[in-house]
Amino acid sequence: MGSSVYDRIRQDILSGDLAPDSSLVETVLAERYGMSRTPIREALLQLRQDGLVERNGRGLSVRHQSPEEILEIYEVRVPLEELAAHLAAIRRTDLDLLRLTRAHRDMLDLTGAERAARTAANRAFHRQVWLASHNRTLIDMLERIGEQLHRNPESPLHYHGRWEQVLEDHEALLEAISEQLPDRAQEIWSRHMVAGRSIRLQMYSS
Repeated sequence: MGSSVYDRIRQDILSGDLAPDSSLVETVLAERYGMSRTPIREALLQLRQDGLVERNGRGLSVRHQSPEEILEIYEVRVPLEELAAHLAAIRRTDLDLLRLTRAHRDMLDLTGAERAARTAANRAFHRQVWLASHNRTLIDMLERIGEQLHRNPESPLHYHGRWEQVLEDHEALLEAISEQLPDRAQEIWSRHMVAGRSIRLQMYSS
């Protein structure tokens, strides 16, 4: 049961339902999730170890990411994403191409869609790139790093003009992977990730 409530709280943090700096009171969470306080307490302890929850005075709250932490995350994420794109262009299968093409088309169909739908579709495309690398360790690392960023509901995707640029970048990457051009794929994805990092930092300073 502790594992179940951990997953539910964790998902609410990642989705933004529990926003950064939100207070996490055991009695309130117990009522929200229909649990006793013991599994709630155990889940919060695990979430602290994950870096999603922090102590705030005498209580706990959803951890807020600083610009410095964003830079640290991207410092690791960018080269990993580059490697995934590079390997995908070398190792991709016909099935990988089909899934990547489908994920890209799903994004193209989302003109005017809600933010949550765009965010989910973008994550799905990224994950298909990771899967096409056929490197389980790399995929696991990217999934974990991605979760650290996705717990912030404000995404660069919603920045003015970013969605259109993302679609262009994804189409260019898909072409490079399809033609098995690893250096080209890595270059496109590096530029894409660095631009996303810059926009996210701009959103913090605005």
